[in-house]
Amino acid sequence: MTPHPVFIMIRPLVLLCSIALMGVTAFAENKPNVLLISIDDLNDWVGCLQGHPQALTPNIDRLAGTGTLFENAHCQSPVCNPSRASMMTGRYPHSTGIYFLSPDLKQAPALKDVKTMPEVFAANGYETLATGKLFHTGDKRFFQKYQPSGGFGPRPEKKISQPHGHPLWDWGVYPESDDQMPDIKAATWAAEQLQAKHTKPFFMGVGFYRPHVPMYAPQKWFDLHPRAGIQLPLVREDDRADLSQYAIDLTNLKHVSPTHQWMVDSGQWDHAVQAYLASVTFADHCLGIVLDALQSSEYADNTIVVLFSDHGFHLGEKQRWAKRSLWEDGTRVPIIVSAPGFKANQRSAQPVELLDVFPTLLELTGLPVDEEQQGQSLVPLMKDPSSDWQHPAITSFGRGNFAIRSARYRFIQYHDGSRELYDLENDPHEWTNLASRPEYKNVLAEHAAFLPTHQHPVLPGDSTGHQAYAAANVKLAK
Repeated sequence: MTPHPVFIMIRPLVLLCSIALMGVTAFAENKPNVLLISIDDLNDWVGCLQGHPQALTPNIDRLAGTGTLFENAHCQSPVCNPSRASMMTGRYPHSTGIYFLSPDLKQAPALKDVKTMPEVFAANGYETLATGKLFHTGDKRFFQKYQPSGGFGPRPEKKISQPHGHPLWDWGVYPESDDQMPDIKAATWAAEQLQAKHTKPFFMGVGFYRPHVPMYAPQKWFDLHPRAGIQLPLVREDDRADLSQYAIDLTNLKHVSPTHQWMVDSGQWDHAVQAYLASVTFADHCLGIVLDALQSSEYADNTIVVLFSDHGFHLGEKQRWAKRSLWEDGTRVPIIVSAPGFKANQRSAQPVELLDVFPTLLELTGLPVDEEQQGQSLVPLMKDPSSDWQHPAITSFGRGNFAIRSARYRFIQYHDGSRELYDLENDPHEWTNLASRPEYKNVLAEHAAFLPTHQHPVLPGDSTGHQAYAAANVKLAK
């Protein structure tokens, strides 16, 4: 009997599909796993970065001891949404127009056909799964398997330390036990996945919410940082005297955090610093649960681990709080990469950025390179931390506002044309703006050469960043 023509056509098609699926499986076979860990709003207050002398982060420190710590790492934007959107797509904010908390990356025309990091790994045969916060919102859209952890967690009926202001801006001892904290739930879920059997290489994301406000943690974490002995960041009263009014307006107008003056007058400065340190130590504990599970699993020797934070955080430095600044405290983040076959306990002082994580993982896993990505693979620095590196870290906060961070200097140029230059080697607190000194003319020119020539317009939105940017520009126009 002669086969029906339909079946004649279908059999080759099925065969081709089978070959294609076999190709994806074969391509992914024996690939290293990836464990991507985010800690929200974590600045350099970790032991291995020595950002604060009382930071207790034994698990971050031990992870750094297994790989390469990039001690001069910076974000692309000192705000969550653009920072994470940039890292997960490999595109600068000034290339996409996502400068602030909105819009969502899927609403950016420039990213219409761009696959995010987990989507690229899924397309190349990886199982992708995650819990907690990796993107700003909507993580479920990007992973094949996603487990919500509970966001910022439970809150008391009344705020503890700051009775007024934004609902998230509060700090203190709450709740009673660790198991009420979403980050513990995320860590436990991740540990369970690491103990489970996976038939394909996995790309797992684990996002912890602390130390992001509200800076709540159970009592035992506060006990590790007694309030009576808290060391406050060094702040100089005339620190902002050599800044432009535009720089001050951009970083202070329409902000939802308390003012530094309120923190001082209310007697809450030391309490808030204590709460941040406690929240960091708690997040570090959650990281330890995941690292312990990995270490005892069958995947311990074939898993790349990357730890990062989305941006820095001020706790009084330069007389301000939270994020949204182009200074060192607003942009510096921990980046640690630990990968099979690379030396342990390495440190690199070269300037790197979150944008570099995506191409680094593509190279480490042998996946196809995306020539449209704007970051650099960090693999050369993992092979030799002091190797030649000609790439600065570029951070923006709104169109026209950029920081260029090199190995020694931070150069800032604002929308109004005003500039700042800091020598971090001799002035780690960025107290002295060198931009007006003639002897630094060449240094200014060298850094200004990295300012983007094309800057995407700011995409519409009504976030506090949009409002601050608009308010600063309105004042400038008057």
